[in-house]
Amino acid sequence: MASAAGTAAAIPLIARAAGAPASSPTRRDASLPVDLTLRVNGEDRALSIDGRTTVLDALREHLGLTGSKKGCDHGQCGACTVLVDGRRVVSCLTLAIAAQGTDITTIEGLSKGDTLHPMQQAFIEQDAFQCGYCTPGQIMSAIACVNEGHAKSDDDIREYMSGNICRCAAYPNIVAAVKQAAPEIQKG
Repeated sequence: MASAAGTAAAIPLIARAAGAPASSPTRRDASLPVDLTLRVNGEDRALSIDGRTTVLDALREHLGLTGSKKGCDHGQCGACTVLVDGRRVVSCLTLAIAAQGTDITTIEGLSKGDTLHPMQQAFIEQDAFQCGYCTPGQIMSAIACVNEGHAKSDDDIREYMSGNICRCAAYPNIVAAVKQAAPEIQKG
């Protein structure tokens, strides 16, 4: 029943993206391609995709940006976390069509050439990863945690990073990395 409701809710978005007037009672096959433009890492990227495609699948399957990982595909692990207009978002639950007109930042968009983002550098220096699978989502969430003002204490960091699971249990090192990078990120 939930999937039928989700499909019904997506139809007006798909119809609008396809150019149909919002008041049009015409239903469009959701599997037909929809043309849209996503702004990813500062660059506009035109796509023609199924209207039900998530941001995660658009990034990985259509744009070749495989840094964001598909962990649980239910928004519970945080491996797919990206920043949308500076806010952390689990990209596996966000429709690409709903992300039009926003600025999406992925792990690939953080470094400036060979210079790593302060959070990336802190994760390396604090050994804040083991297998590395969750690391891109952890880093994106950690940047948002700092920008949201939630990196003032170890307890705050743990609380506001709790949506990102590390199966290797590198949590103490992740907290240390967030604390290390926070001052540099905050000064701008």
